[in-house]
Amino acid sequence: MSFDRLIDRIIELKNPTVVGLDPKLEYVPEYIQRRYLDKDGWTLKAAAKAIYDFNQAIIDEIHDIVPAIKPQAAYYEMYGHYGIRTLEKTIRYAKLNGMFVMTDGKRNDIGATMEAYTNAHLGVTAVGENELEAFGADALTVNGYLGSDGITPLLNVCRQRDKGIFVLVKTSNPSSGELQDMKLADGRTIYEAMGDMCEKWGSEAVGRYGYSDVGAVVGATYPEMLTELRQRLPHTMFLVPGYGAQGGGAEGLKGGFDKDGLGAIVNSSRAVMCAYKKEGCDERDFAKAARREVIRMRDDICRYISLK
Repeated sequence: MSFDRLIDRIIELKNPTVVGLDPKLEYVPEYIQRRYLDKDGWTLKAAAKAIYDFNQAIIDEIHDIVPAIKPQAAYYEMYGHYGIRTLEKTIRYAKLNGMFVMTDGKRNDIGATMEAYTNAHLGVTAVGENELEAFGADALTVNGYLGSDGITPLLNVCRQRDKGIFVLVKTSNPSSGELQDMKLADGRTIYEAMGDMCEKWGSEAVGRYGYSDVGAVVGATYPEMLTELRQRLPHTMFLVPGYGAQGGGAEGLKGGFDKDGLGAIVNSSRAVMCAYKKEGCDERDFAKAARREVIRMRDDICRYISLK
């Protein structure tokens, strides 16, 4: 089970956090930028190369502390095919360093198109007699708005290849309630109904910690709903964005965890990547600053949970 592997690593490191590697070129220290811009000019190629160096250095510093990374595909796609190559290389480098990788792509479609998304990010692509892995992430964020037609193609691959998905349920953005909080005829909110669907979709593949291969994205910015959904969805692993930069505090996160301090993993992106800017330290110390930030985040969150 994919999330069993993730939870194993969380327990080993005593750290229920994930670092979102969502880099813009402006986050990359100038001395790394110059290394490539002076050679290749102000090009997408140069930017993508600089970002990969940045990612590598952060992974080198955090892989023994943080169980997982979460690269957001859009931050790589905006650099064209060079950025896509950087995403692929970042995923492989993190996995070589023992990290669980969840690609934040929020993909959704039906039929053959959803199968193509699934094969790209979690499965394999057939090329003649060969079956080749394009990206090779361990998990993928998805949008369940199209219903089971958009999720079923993922489930087959998850179970065949030991992968997982995180379905958008209650997101951390301010306007999420415009749709997600609306009431259905049976009295449930839309986010409650989506959560219930996650429990149903994952019911046939529950791992040894009690969590299925279908997780849910539930934002830290709505702690009461996070607590409510933890009770409602006992077999659903939570990916929790919104900590730190978006305003979610550590104490409010505790309701997303079970009695053993498991069942959720909390994301931080910009605060880690740009820790050196916040500290005001030498830019060549950026990776050490990222390490200091992930330790601070771990200790902050673990004050409020009893991790098994």
